[in-house]
Amino acid sequence: MYLRYTTHKKNGRAHVYWRVVRSVRRGRKVVQETVAQLGELDAEGRARAQALARSITGGAAMSSQRLLFEASDAADAVPVKLGKVRLERSRGFGAAWLGWLLWQALKLDELCNGLMPPGREAVAWGDVAAILVIGRLCEPSSELHVAEQWYRTTALEDLLQIPAESVYDERLYRTLDRLLPHKQAIEQHLVKRFGELFDLDYELLLYDVTSTYFEGQYADPSIARRGYSRDHRPDCVQVNIALVVSRDGMPLGYEIFPGNTADVVTVEEIVSAMERRFGKANRVWVMDRGMVSAENIAWLNETGRRYVIGTPRSELKRWARQLADKTDWRRIREDVELKICRGPEGNETFLLCRSAARIEKERAMHERFCKRIEAGLDRMARRIATSKCRLDLGVLERQIGRLLERNARAAARYSISIEDDDTHNCGLRLKWAAHPEWDEWANLSEGTYILRSNVHEWSDEELWKTYIQLTEAEAAFRIHKSDLAMRPIWHRKAERIKAHILVCFLGYALWKTLQQWQSRAGLGDSPRTILTELSRITAADIVLPLADGSARELRIRCVVRPERSQALLIDRLGLNLPERLRAPRTVEM
Repeated sequence: MYLRYTTHKKNGRAHVYWRVVRSVRRGRKVVQETVAQLGELDAEGRARAQALARSITGGAAMSSQRLLFEASDAADAVPVKLGKVRLERSRGFGAAWLGWLLWQALKLDELCNGLMPPGREAVAWGDVAAILVIGRLCEPSSELHVAEQWYRTTALEDLLQIPAESVYDERLYRTLDRLLPHKQAIEQHLVKRFGELFDLDYELLLYDVTSTYFEGQYADPSIARRGYSRDHRPDCVQVNIALVVSRDGMPLGYEIFPGNTADVVTVEEIVSAMERRFGKANRVWVMDRGMVSAENIAWLNETGRRYVIGTPRSELKRWARQLADKTDWRRIREDVELKICRGPEGNETFLLCRSAARIEKERAMHERFCKRIEAGLDRMARRIATSKCRLDLGVLERQIGRLLERNARAAARYSISIEDDDTHNCGLRLKWAAHPEWDEWANLSEGTYILRSNVHEWSDEELWKTYIQLTEAEAAFRIHKSDLAMRPIWHRKAERIKAHILVCFLGYALWKTLQQWQSRAGLGDSPRTILTELSRITAADIVLPLADGSARELRIRCVVRPERSQALLIDRLGLNLPERLRAPRTVEM
C-alpha cells in the first residue's frame, strides 16, 4: 500500500487531500485502488483523533513517558566546533515506539509486572516479554535475531531504558518459560481490556482450526505429529491451533493440539474451555464444516449451545429436491441466493446458499480436472495400443488410481476399465466413459453450500452474514502465519513451542488493536502499512564537540523529523511524536 495526495485550489488556497491506495491487477493492467480517504485533517478532525488516542493510550501512560521525551528548558549557550559536528547511533524509532504505545494501551506492562514481579534480576521479566512481542509485531524473527540484531538497531533501548547488553538470547528463552504459565490470565485480561477500549460484542464467537509446521528434526512428539497440513507441507510434522475470535476478529483465546488431531474432536474441549474462562452467557458459536459430526451436533443441542455451522458437501444429496425446486429462493445480493429449509426433527434450520462467483469457480475447477483426466487417459490408451509387448495390469491400474487421486473432484465422473483385447500386441485395451448423471448433478450443485443452525429467530440473511464472518478467523490465521511469521516453528521443546505461539498471539492482539485504532481514525485497516511507514522514522545522536578548550562533547539524542506522509499518519492517529530522547548531556573523552 502507498500514500498518495492530490492538491485542489479553492478561494485562492491550496488544499492537500491524502489517501491510502493499493496496487490491484485487473486483467493485464495494474491500477491503484483507494483503500481509505484520509482527507484534510481540520481542527475538529484533529480533536477527535487526539481524543481517540487518549482513550487508547491513556493519560497515565503518556505522562509516565514525559521525562523520557521532553527536552530540557535550559537555554545556556555554549560554543561548539562546527567542523567536527557528527551524527552517531542511528536507530529505528517509529515502529518500535508505536509498538510500545500499543503494549501500554493494552496495559500489558502492568499485567506482566504483576504476574512476573521483579526480583533480583537486572531487567524485569515483563520488559523482556515486551521486547519479544514488539519484535514479533515490527520485524518477526527468531529470539536469536532479536537479541543479536533487531533490538540493537531500534530505539526500544531508549524507550525501555534497558541496555542492549542485557538483552541476549538465553534471557529471551527464559522469558518464554516464565510467560507461558500465565496464558489464561493474559487471555482474560485482553478480553476485558478490548471491551474497555472498543466496546466489543462477544456474543458471537468464531471458531476455526489451522496447523503450522516445524523445520528441522526432533520436535517434541507429544504435540509435533504428522496430519492434514493446511500449509501444504505433508513432509513436516506440525501442531494444530484452535482459535476463537469475535465478529471483528479480536482474539478471545486459543488452544494447542497435536498435529494429527482431527478438527471434529476439538469442538467440545474448546467450547467448554472458553465458557469456563469467560462464562456461558447466550453466545452463538460459528464453525466451519470441518467441525460437524453427529456427536457434536447432538452435544451442542443437548447442552443448550447455539450455533451456525457449515455442512460437508456430502449433505447436498439430501437436499437434491429442494435444490432443483426453483421456487422460494430469495436473492439477498446480486450474486447470492438463499433458501430456508426446516430439518426433519424440527429443531434445526438448514439454509441452502448459492453464489454466482462460487458457481463460476467450481465449474472452472471441474472443467480443469476433467481435461486433465481425459488427457491422461488418452495418453495411456495410445501407449497401450502401440505397445509391442504385454503390459503389467497392476501397474496400469495404479497409474489410473494416481491420475484420479490428483483430480479427485472429477474422479467420480468416469467409469474406467482395462479389458482383454487380442487385436493389440499387449493384449489389453483401455475403455472409459463419462457418466451423464454426474454432469447433471454438478450443474445443479455447483456453487451451492448448506448451513445448519438451531437459532430460529434469525432471518436467512442474518444466518448467512453470520457464517460469512468466519473469514475473520481465517484472516487471523493469515496474519499469524504471514505478518507475524508464526511458521515455521524452530523450537523443539513442547513448552517453548507453546510459548512461541503465545508470543505470536500477543503480537496479534497488538496488531488488532492498531487495526481498530487506525480504522476509527479513518486510516483504513492495514496495520502493516502504518508500521512500514513509521519504521522509516529514526532516532540519532547529534554529537557537538565543545569549543572551550576541553575534550568534552555535547550529545543530544533526537528523533528525526518525519516526512509529510509520516507526519500526517501520526497526526491522524492523534499522537505527538517526541523530538528528543533522554541521553547523557556530556561525555568525557
